[in-house]
Amino acid sequence: MLSHFDLQPGAGELQGLADEYWDKAGEKERQLEEEAYEAGAAIRKGEYTLVNLEAIVRWKSERVVHYLIGNGGEKIRQALRVAASPNATVQEAIGALVTLRGVDLPIASAILAAIFPEKYAVLDFRTLEALGHARHDVDFYAEYVAFCSRLAAGGMVQPQENLPGPTPLHALERALWQWSRHRADEVK
Repeated sequence: MLSHFDLQPGAGELQGLADEYWDKAGEKERQLEEEAYEAGAAIRKGEYTLVNLEAIVRWKSERVVHYLIGNGGEKIRQALRVAASPNATVQEAIGALVTLRGVDLPIASAILAAIFPEKYAVLDFRTLEALGHARHDVDFYAEYVAFCSRLAAGGMVQPQENLPGPTPLHALERALWQWSRHRADEVK
């Protein structure tokens, strides 16, 4: 069964929301995101290290970084090698990453997005809310990435060239996240 996604914000709102996300991000948030995408680029080049993995995980969930140390260097290298393979399927890449202590599906999605920002999106409760959904499993993630990729390819958002992960897919992710943050603020 395929998941159903229902874009909650209007298509015309997405670029403005993506820009607003970055404008409203604090200095620390911006720095963590920049470091995560730099680490993702290093992993893509074959630098399968704990330091690079840590930078990405810190961006998404600083509270789980300490779990990464429990993974041996070889285990980290192997998981990142699979995840960074351009030929790995979503299931193979996620499967390799979730073998690491401290890495669950949302964290694995962030690692993949930092390594291949043109191919993967971060699975986050805010972006899911903006798509009218909240289920999390690997098949769902593959469908989520495919759906977001189709939206991004539709030209609703443009790459934010001067920001980390300068792809339409990541701009869409920022827009969806910002839309959800707006809704949370309205509820308050």
